[in-house]
Amino acid sequence: MQAALDAIAWTCGLLIAGLITSSASDLLVGPGDLVIACAVTGTAAVLAGAVCGLYSGRYQAETGAELSAVLVSAGLTGLLLVGLCKAGLPLVSDKPGMSGLTALVGVLAMITVRAAVAAIRRRPRQPAPTAVKVIVFGAGSAGTQLVQRLIGQPGAQYQPVALLDDDPGKRRLRICGIRVRGGRDQLAEVAAETGATVMVIAIAGGCRDGQVIRDLITLAESIGLITKVIPSVEELVAGPARIDDVRDPRITQLLGRDPIRMDLESAAGRFAGRRILVTGAGGSIGSELCRQLHLLGPASLVMLDRDESALHAIQLALHGRALLDCDEVVLADITDAFRVREVFAQARPEIVFHTAAVKHLPLLERYPAEALKTNVAGTLNVLQAAAACGVQSFVNVSTDKAADPVSVLGTSKRITERLTAHMAAEFPGTWVSVRFGNVLGSRGSLLGSLSAQIAAGGPVTVTHPEVARYFMTATEAVQLVLQAVAVGESGEVLVLDMGDQVRIVDLARRMAASASRHVEIAFTGLRPGEKLTEDLLGNGEPDHRPRHLLVRQVPVPVLDAGEVTGIGHLTDPDEVRAALARLAVAPGHEQSAGQPALPGQPAKAEASR
Repeated sequence: MQAALDAIAWTCGLLIAGLITSSASDLLVGPGDLVIACAVTGTAAVLAGAVCGLYSGRYQAETGAELSAVLVSAGLTGLLLVGLCKAGLPLVSDKPGMSGLTALVGVLAMITVRAAVAAIRRRPRQPAPTAVKVIVFGAGSAGTQLVQRLIGQPGAQYQPVALLDDDPGKRRLRICGIRVRGGRDQLAEVAAETGATVMVIAIAGGCRDGQVIRDLITLAESIGLITKVIPSVEELVAGPARIDDVRDPRITQLLGRDPIRMDLESAAGRFAGRRILVTGAGGSIGSELCRQLHLLGPASLVMLDRDESALHAIQLALHGRALLDCDEVVLADITDAFRVREVFAQARPEIVFHTAAVKHLPLLERYPAEALKTNVAGTLNVLQAAAACGVQSFVNVSTDKAADPVSVLGTSKRITERLTAHMAAEFPGTWVSVRFGNVLGSRGSLLGSLSAQIAAGGPVTVTHPEVARYFMTATEAVQLVLQAVAVGESGEVLVLDMGDQVRIVDLARRMAASASRHVEIAFTGLRPGEKLTEDLLGNGEPDHRPRHLLVRQVPVPVLDAGEVTGIGHLTDPDEVRAALARLAVAPGHEQSAGQPALPGQPAKAEASR
């Protein structure tokens, strides 16, 4: 069809040029000559267009590339016509400038036809009767594509009624007839004028700044607008997502920071061809760690867990099968010292990642002996077995609750940091710990609980209006663990810079906003051992970043293993809590005034905020 339109355009150009350069009586220079001239001109135009790729789908409509191809095609057509004239083929007129004028009119006609076709394709279609009026924030390429798709899509569920952009240079811009009405400061005014109930954030490129998105969501919520976002560039490229697939913001977009990406090229070479063992391999961090390590080509990857279903799942994820019949999956409990030594003696790992732990704070407050048995004694079993087989690198996974701990979970994990530091002082190799915040999407995590409560219709329970936590993705956590092997100095704890803490109630409100009905939020009060806000660094720990701007490297006071074995017989909950609290704090590192010295109760200074 496009070729036929181009042939018609050039034929019309030939006739118009002939009328301009000649009188009507001069047009027919011989019987049938007009028909021949038109046929030759149209054929020449189509041949030139085919040579330039105009009909092969090579160029996107209304782009500079297509315009360049049209101009080149017109030039070739003009040259063909000049050549044919010199060869004696009669055209409608032999006046000077005839071929040039024909080419000028022809190329203008080609451009006009293409613009008309594009305008017809982009013409506004009737939206669905129930279409939601939306304000599109972002008038860049992503916003332009979104508006064009929604406007030109029959039965679209969203109807753009206004555009906003913080760039002053776009104030006069119109996209498909929709005007940019200002920046974010005009959001309330524009929403009231247009009746829009939804704001779509159309930022898909490198400027997809987490803080910008969170600020826009907060502003929209204050006005009463529901916020949607478009897929990221990665989703558009890697999957079936389309620019008009607007959806609710993901939790990772509410953290107020961009995802942290660390350069692991220097660390990757440390794992290829090495024997690696991961404890807690079926857990959220352990399984993601195993997936990443598997891609790095280790000589062997031994995955240890006491959960047989979790081992089945991770082997299936790695290999597409899960027969559980090889030595890479090991069913064992780290509290069994003999079994742990047996596994290590058989696997002879060079690198160990210790992620196995019990982690639910309220349960450990009720049953502190389980934290002593698994987190403390179990970690000591793994450390001693690793030392016995001469590991070169050992990474212990801790938690931000180990910084000035006030809970059983925090004190038990602080003890593991100190035990790891003790091994660093006694044995060669690198012995480090890494300290995490809350990992998004991990099993039993806060977000899973909130989602389940919202799905059930509420209420959503939050302990305190001001309770806030640090969050990170599983990918960020694994990057820190792998980076620890490369940058960590033996005896240190590594802490990732995770930006600002996020209030739990803000997450709950934003997640509840996407529900089909109103969901109440209920405050239940801080639980025993729970802080109002978390700390990444404890009292007296320096913010030292010698090797990476995003990774703090903090020295840890050692704790002799004999002190841990000395409390292994304790079973009374109060005695266990007191013993864990005592061993968590090194002499001379006691907490300052105003900080809790015993677990089980929130800090007074924090509770009074």
